[in-house]
Amino acid sequence: METIFTKIRDNQIPSVKLHQDELCFVILDINPVNKGHLLIITSEPYPTIAACPDETLTHLMTITKIADGRLRSVLGCDATNIVINNGKESGQEVPHLHIHVIPRYQDDGKMIRLPKQQYNEGEMRALGARLEF
Repeated sequence: METIFTKIRDNQIPSVKLHQDELCFVILDINPVNKGHLLIITSEPYPTIAACPDETLTHLMTITKIADGRLRSVLGCDATNIVINNGKESGQEVPHLHIHVIPRYQDDGKMIRLPKQQYNEGEMRALGARLEF
């Protein structure tokens, strides 16, 4: 399946690539939350985590850890958001697995907060029993 990311991977669309190997590549996001926002993208267009081989996921986390360190040392950011939107309903815009690594600063005013819900009496325990693995 061809995606915008496979076109970037194949240099059909220009990008600023920071890393590339057989399993993934890393680019600067063209529409960053903060400057330095990185995308770590699987070389193969796996649409979600479930479709991605374990070896590749392990490698992505290793590259994410390296990218986090580079952002902290080079940009001096205070923290990072590490985000995977995993499926269309989660906000994934490109059906090609990628990890956002976003540099964050103490007063950047860009808090990511999702609305929270409450469990009814006994609901949490019942759901936990269904989700055990």
